[in-house]
Amino acid sequence: MSSSIISPEEIAQSSSAELQQPSLSAAAKTARKVREDLRMGREHQEGRVNWITAIAMTIFHIGAVAALFFFSWTNLAVAMIMYFFAINVGIGMCYHRLLTHRGYKTPRWMEYFLTTCGTMALEGGPIFWVATHRVHHQNSDHEGDPHTPHDGTWWAHAGWIISGRALHSETALLGRYAPDLTRDPVHVWLSKYHWLPLTIAGFLQIALGAALAAPGHRVVGALGMVLWGTFLRTTLGLHATWLVNSATHLWGKRRFETHDDSRNSWWVALLTGGEGWHNNHHAHPVSARHGLAWYEFDINYYGIWLMSKLGLARKVQIAKFDPANPKPAGM
Repeated sequence: MSSSIISPEEIAQSSSAELQQPSLSAAAKTARKVREDLRMGREHQEGRVNWITAIAMTIFHIGAVAALFFFSWTNLAVAMIMYFFAINVGIGMCYHRLLTHRGYKTPRWMEYFLTTCGTMALEGGPIFWVATHRVHHQNSDHEGDPHTPHDGTWWAHAGWIISGRALHSETALLGRYAPDLTRDPVHVWLSKYHWLPLTIAGFLQIALGAALAAPGHRVVGALGMVLWGTFLRTTLGLHATWLVNSATHLWGKRRFETHDDSRNSWWVALLTGGEGWHNNHHAHPVSARHGLAWYEFDINYYGIWLMSKLGLARKVQIAKFDPANPKPAGM
């Protein structure tokens, strides 16, 4: 995959071509703008704040704190179920290992179901997520990485998501890194309306909370369930995912000598279902299994393994390496 940063030589060549062929000027300018618009990383955000994202994040964090005053075992159970489907199934198994790296294959209808689960994590649509993560792998801990700790720990964790222009619906720009998804009308639709499944789930939780509450407490029941099932659950899931961007590039062990700062973190792996084995992943990005040793807990891979036994997943890629002399290449 070519770099998202246009070089001075390319700019010079493009400018020369424009002078020699005025008819191609508009096309050359458009191509250059696409490259420049896809620049990611702190220095390319120019201190801008995405206020829509910042306000949404603030509201969800306030709702997460409010949820603590509405505890019930039912609310906790709903939150845990939603967390599993959004973070483990949606982000780990689908957005990351299936859509981004194509570490396994599923029937198309199953891919769409898994993708819908991913939209409920409030991490954007599939095209945005996949394109951003592919840029991260291309430029990991170098210029152009969307969320490297080299730009600051807070930036890597959450600063990058509330800064700069939102690209969630800009399919043409993101298509350079996710052409496989932009050719699929269902993924394009889910990317445009990525907020819809989460909203529908929230209203269903309100209805369920009211239905399960005792007479006279239906408002409290409805409010408590949506605060736990949507606001608290989503906020915890966001921070768990963000820790993969920040913590696993700062602390942990390195089994493989990769060209970035990726590390394996057992506690991030516990929070994310296996995504914390980040050094393993950067060394073998196509591998559907991130926990490469018996003690490396990887529930997301276990889910893929179960799907394969049920005939719902095939061509599951597993990293192969010599434990005595691990190298970053090879499947």
